[in-house]
Amino acid sequence: MGKRSFCAFFFLGLFLAGVLCSLLPGFLPAQEKQVNILKINDAITPAIADFIRRGIEQSVKDRAECLIIQMDTPGGLDLSMRDIIKDMMNADIPIVVYVAPSGARAASAGVFITLASDIAVMAPGTNIGAAHPVAMGGGKMDRTMAEKVVNDAVAYIESIAEKKGRNVKWAAKAVRESVSITETEALKIKIIDLIAKDVDDLLAKIDGKTVEKPKGKIKLATKGLKTAVVEMGFRESFLATLSNPNIAYILMMIGLVGLYFELSNPGAIFPGVIGGICLILAFFAFRTLPVNYAGVLLILLGVFLFIAELKVASYGLLSVGGIISLALGSIMLFDSPLPYLRASLAVILPTVLVTAAFFILAVGFTIKAYRAKPATGAEGLAGEAGKAATRIAPEGKVFVHGEFWNAYSDKTIEEGEKIRVVKAENLRLKVEKLT
Repeated sequence: MGKRSFCAFFFLGLFLAGVLCSLLPGFLPAQEKQVNILKINDAITPAIADFIRRGIEQSVKDRAECLIIQMDTPGGLDLSMRDIIKDMMNADIPIVVYVAPSGARAASAGVFITLASDIAVMAPGTNIGAAHPVAMGGGKMDRTMAEKVVNDAVAYIESIAEKKGRNVKWAAKAVRESVSITETEALKIKIIDLIAKDVDDLLAKIDGKTVEKPKGKIKLATKGLKTAVVEMGFRESFLATLSNPNIAYILMMIGLVGLYFELSNPGAIFPGVIGGICLILAFFAFRTLPVNYAGVLLILLGVFLFIAELKVASYGLLSVGGIISLALGSIMLFDSPLPYLRASLAVILPTVLVTAAFFILAVGFTIKAYRAKPATGAEGLAGEAGKAATRIAPEGKVFVHGEFWNAYSDKTIEEGEKIRVVKAENLRLKVEKLT
């Protein structure tokens, strides 16, 4: 027992020592330095802001030398942009914004983000600028409100440029006059710090540079370091996809079709569930898009006109009005001068045609079903042929559809003669001789 107890305490001691050592930084194995990279190739939305925040946190956890945000963006939402800039300025590691690859741009919100970086770099063949604020939410700003928004944006970008030692005058012009410049001009007037053809060239050029962070100055040693790309997670990717106006528009149309099918066929369940989910996702996406609610109302009016076709004999006029309302509402749905905040006509036209075709077919089948002769029950017997089971004078029994029915006739019908059902009432059939 003594040896067993000794062995048990010995291995327990080793285990506790290992745990203690793993918790002490001094006993941690030396981690190879690396540089983390985030790639942004989309509009600035809440999903992108979440992605950059997580990328900064991940880079701090990885003890990365710095974080490179490789960016190509047409701009985006003001609130998301401000969240990103706050995270960048308060990060514990250096943040490098790299406008790349060649052909990329940092427009609108991208200008603010680039200026807010610790080191701003552009690839050859890129541009930066056009940061004038645009109205969101489907409305037009009056002159006073527009002036307030512009002045606020100018003050914000000037404070960023001043803090980072960049060209304050040009930053204000980028907002007020929407000016845009190439990477060589940006370097010349001190908007950016470097031009780099690729990431390796960038790492070599920023090696030895010192940046100011909240916890003090940090000198970079990046030459030859390996890089690690931080991938977008499922949640961030999903939310970024929802923020696409084309996806939001298609989700809304699927939701309307699903709910229409469920309401016209109660108990189907599946179309109603899918329609409800799609509508909720669509309205979630609408909160980040410039939605014009006149467009939403026109689309709903189009659906109402298709349904009204069931009740009103309009000879197709309501269906034509529904198609026109659906098309106009779809075009007006997103009110923005920026293409990336509008649904594409290449998406709108096929969606409107397919949706209109669905409603028209559904209405047509419903009208046909209403007008069709009943095929079951007593009403469904009208016009059916059978045989007199007894003599009918004026009452008797007939055999129709494999069933015996009480029947009557205006004329005498002999047993065994063929008959045709004229009508059914009170579980009795009025019949006539089939000639």
